Amino acid sequence: MTGHDDQARPIPVGSGRSDPSAPPDPLATQRIPAGESPTAATPAAGSRNGHARAVPPTTVLPVIEPGPAAQLPGQDPYADWYAATEPAPHAPAPHAPAPHAAAASAPAPPAAYRPSTSRGPAAPEPPVRPRRRRRVVRRTLLVLLVLLLGAGGYLVYVPWSAWQRVERVDATPAQRPSVGKGKNYLLVGSDSREGLTAAEADALGADTENVGKRTDTIMLVHVSENGGKPVVVSLPRDSYVAIPGNGTNKINAAFAFGGAKLLTQTVELATGLRIDGYLEIGFAGFAGVVDSLGGVQICVQRAMKDAFSGLDVQAGCQTMNGKTALAYVRARHSDPKGDLGRAERQRQFLAAVTKQAASLDTIVNPPRYTGFADAAAKGIIVGSTTSLADAVAVLRALRAVGNGEGVSAQVPVENPAYQTKNAGVAVKWNDAQAKAMFAQLRTDQPVSVPAG
Repeated sequence: MTGHDDQARPIPVGSGRSDPSAPPDPLATQRIPAGESPTAATPAAGSRNGHARAVPPTTVLPVIEPGPAAQLPGQDPYADWYAATEPAPHAPAPHAPAPHAAAASAPAPPAAYRPSTSRGPAAPEPPVRPRRRRRVVRRTLLVLLVLLLGAGGYLVYVPWSAWQRVERVDATPAQRPSVGKGKNYLLVGSDSREGLTAAEADALGADTENVGKRTDTIMLVHVSENGGKPVVVSLPRDSYVAIPGNGTNKINAAFAFGGAKLLTQTVELATGLRIDGYLEIGFAGFAGVVDSLGGVQICVQRAMKDAFSGLDVQAGCQTMNGKTALAYVRARHSDPKGDLGRAERQRQFLAAVTKQAASLDTIVNPPRYTGFADAAAKGIIVGSTTSLADAVAVLRALRAVGNGEGVSAQVPVENPAYQTKNAGVAVKWNDAQAKAMFAQLRTDQPVSVPAG
């Protein structure tokens, strides 16, 4: 015995009696004064007061070890993971591993079942897109953008470049009517042989006789400013009208007397419309444009043979080359309608040409697209104030007529064989109906006269 007999120390009850190899039970302890030994029922030798102290038997608590359980239908397939990472209740842990060691030994949960610090359910992590795939996508988009910009630049540059080479002429008269609504353009087809060699004229079925400048085609093209349908109106070349400074004569005489300027002034006087742009195309230019497109498909209502123009075609739809097309729009002696029938075919063919020029077959074919622009630049003459935008507006209007989205009309006629005193047989307009039609165009109203 030492001087510390009064100190108490905890010792496990029944230690070394039931099972010497079992670890002490921390739940069954009692305080025994220092220097005394626990006994079961006999007094310990040298005990204080010589009395034996009865010690209760050791209390052993059952321990339930977690074990594998059969998975029932609908049971969480990750229950085993939770059981492996969470200790069972009341399980003795005399030698609990460090937290970091336990976390390292526990199996990692799937991404969709990882614990979340938020109150809501944990959302699956988004997949990580490989860096290489992003680079490929960016490069592909860059290549497509470059191609689109290049194609757009090509489609704009070709006509712009051709427009710089177009011949220009003064077609603006001094005295003019007031400005109306919408835009009005004068489209003229000239039968001038200027610049043609004998071989070229023979190839086109024309002679080289110096006939001066005459016109076989005169059309008004109206473009609405409020989205209305475009209107193409033919003015027969033999129309009997007043020509400023030259009395009354056939309208094509104004072109022979004073060229583009006098013709524009004559049309403005006869119609009351202000002309906003002037476009003229000659023999060689017309044939060259058709050939640059690989020919133009046109549907002929009946077989036609004209010795004066050299036309010889059968009825039905067919592709015409430049020479045949030129003969088709010039022929009038074999047409029962004469000059009026020729005007109808001219509107029909111009609509077909512009439709073919604006088709994908032309646009996606660089040689054809460039050839068409070059042929048009060589074959047309424009007014000095006519812009590229004006020319595009005329082409769009003609294409709309070819697609059935525009109005193809002819000035109302009272007498197609009017006998004059100074110009032979001419075409006399129906003045009342003609004035009404031109008033509708001037105010940008739908044209009510029947299509020609």
